[in-house]
Amino acid sequence: MKGLAAKVTKGLQVGSIVKCDDNTGAKELKIVGIKGYKGSRRMVPKAGIADVVVCSVIKGKPEIRKKIVKGVIIRQKRPFRRRNGTWIKFDDNAAVLIDDTGLPKGSEIKGIVAKEVAERYAKVATIAKNVV
Repeated sequence: MKGLAAKVTKGLQVGSIVKCDDNTGAKELKIVGIKGYKGSRRMVPKAGIADVVVCSVIKGKPEIRKKIVKGVIIRQKRPFRRRNGTWIKFDDNAAVLIDDTGLPKGSEIKGIVAKEVAERYAKVATIAKNVV
């Protein structure tokens, strides 16, 4: 996996509710796990921008509800610092559903996507309206 050009502060943890920002039919996701997280005992796993999370769909179309899916975090409320010294934060927490190979399941993303996600997942950036 490619490294990021920012020191991302982990702003989400297991149990957090994030908005699903693509057109797959899911509206809200609950984070139930984080891929590749290595922590110690009694540590709550945390995730940030461009991390892959395992989610449960809690709101959306009936055929996709209560399913376990993978997603990538595209926005977080918690501020994080880029290498040039700027601090970035967004208005909400959002994710996009992906498959096992890292390709997005939807065909469009409604909101903006962080530049760090575009570096790691190019296909997610191509279907996004804006990259900030």
